[in-house]
Amino acid sequence: MSDYFDDLEVRPPAEREASQMAALPRQIAHAQTHSQAFAKILQDVDASTVVSRSMLAALPVTRKVELLERQRASRAAGADVFGGFSALVRGRTMSRIFASPGPIYEPEGNRADYWRTGRALFAAGFRAGELVHNSFSYHMTPGAFILEAGALALGCTVFPAGTGQTEQQLEAIRDLRPSAYTGTPSFLRILLEKAAEAGADIGCIAKASVGGEACPPSLTTWFRDHCVQVFQTYATADLGLVAYETAAREGLVLDEGVIVEIVRPGTGDPVPAGEVGELVVTTLNPNYPLIRFGTGDLSAVLPGTCPTGRTAPRIKGWMGRADQTTKVKGMFVHPSQVAEVARRFPQVHKARLVVTGEMANDQMCLQVEVMELTQGLSEQIETVVREVTKLRSQVQLVSPGSLPNDGKVIEDSRSYQ
Repeated sequence: MSDYFDDLEVRPPAEREASQMAALPRQIAHAQTHSQAFAKILQDVDASTVVSRSMLAALPVTRKVELLERQRASRAAGADVFGGFSALVRGRTMSRIFASPGPIYEPEGNRADYWRTGRALFAAGFRAGELVHNSFSYHMTPGAFILEAGALALGCTVFPAGTGQTEQQLEAIRDLRPSAYTGTPSFLRILLEKAAEAGADIGCIAKASVGGEACPPSLTTWFRDHCVQVFQTYATADLGLVAYETAAREGLVLDEGVIVEIVRPGTGDPVPAGEVGELVVTTLNPNYPLIRFGTGDLSAVLPGTCPTGRTAPRIKGWMGRADQTTKVKGMFVHPSQVAEVARRFPQVHKARLVVTGEMANDQMCLQVEVMELTQGLSEQIETVVREVTKLRSQVQLVSPGSLPNDGKVIEDSRSYQ
């Protein structure tokens, strides 16, 4: 039995990069032609010239909040509920429509393993003929179907457990004896704890693919101590599979169907290798051709390749949210405003706005890494901060490498007690 889902996982990195860069201009041209939204967003772009990561980085980032705004505007006008982003046609190429909080409506194409999660489940040890207990919600949201599609593509059988009704789920596990679980890590822990309390034998579940929330190493260890090997799967309804955990437990390997960048929050500018930033994903899915889609999630690229032999780049996993917008003295301050201030000074390497104070006594201090000190720089930056945010801020100049590598552009350190 192969250790890999397919040969794509072990091809030379240079071959993968060349293949993805060759597919990129075709996907951009496809998006411009078949997606009304991207026809507008990329109206001045010559798709044939976007053949490298540097060229891709010059395109605008479309974040989830913008997708929601376009959908709302389109629905209000009695037009496309997807805001012009989908290239699918109802009935002929679209099998389902889902709703995520917002609401954001997401289409499902009618092909097997539409979200490509079979690759992640295979890496987690799922194999044909096994029964999978799927505890993601089957109500409106797509999570259950995303993992179910991958399991079915592997030849597994799926029990659609959904959420809640813990006692009935334990009964079903006891009777059906599934070998694998898909769902959130928190609900899997509830099932294991409730089973222990009730004396129910659910030891048949030996492996799990979890997602939808953070699963820190301490929780993974807890599961291992309870004889369940847990693997994280990072997928979204918009993008499908983005990254997945392997037996090496060293970060998440990127899927073969996406091009991933890490950018400074509030901008579209790629950060240096290893620095924490926002995950921006370009999907090669022609049905929902999202170009530079900002996930709002923080992560960082890991050096090297996975010890399992998979050669795709790896990320550290979910490290928090990139949208750090906060309200100061009644006014919203956005990461993009901090980036705008930094952009006006070529000697600035990195900036971090720290908000402190109690109750109505908000104070701001912009910490700035500078390559070289020039006279009057602090005062000049203070002036630009006031111009951009309409608020006053102190400026603290620090040496390169002084600020934490955690992806934070705005740090809210106020006391709310």
